[in-house]
Amino acid sequence: MPKSNGHYSQCISHHGILYLSGQLPIDPESRAIPVTIEQQTDLALENVEKVLKAAGSEKNNVIQVRVYLSNIEDWDKVNERYSLFFGKHKPVRSIIPTGPLHFGCNIEIEVKAILKN
Repeated sequence: MPKSNGHYSQCISHHGILYLSGQLPIDPESRAIPVTIEQQTDLALENVEKVLKAAGSEKNNVIQVRVYLSNIEDWDKVNERYSLFFGKHKPVRSIIPTGPLHFGCNIEIEVKAILKN
């Protein structure tokens, strides 16, 4: 499981549901943040997938996604990258416009998933 950088858990399992903390587009090794919203979306989703795998699940078991965007004008670009990541799988989703996000990131992604059967 990737280490959290604050007083929180990356993931908690309760009655077969995984609750993941919001994942920012920060490279876990270098701590670098990509420049474009497309790159940030890809990295945030990769970070989600890493936590899911460490918890014993996978992206096709995601049942709910919350996407926090600092600029709602990026919605179309985010939706394109999100669609490529999930393919035919379509979890329920909310897009939530926010003010600035931590570390100057433009996106944060939070998910709920079921444990792999």
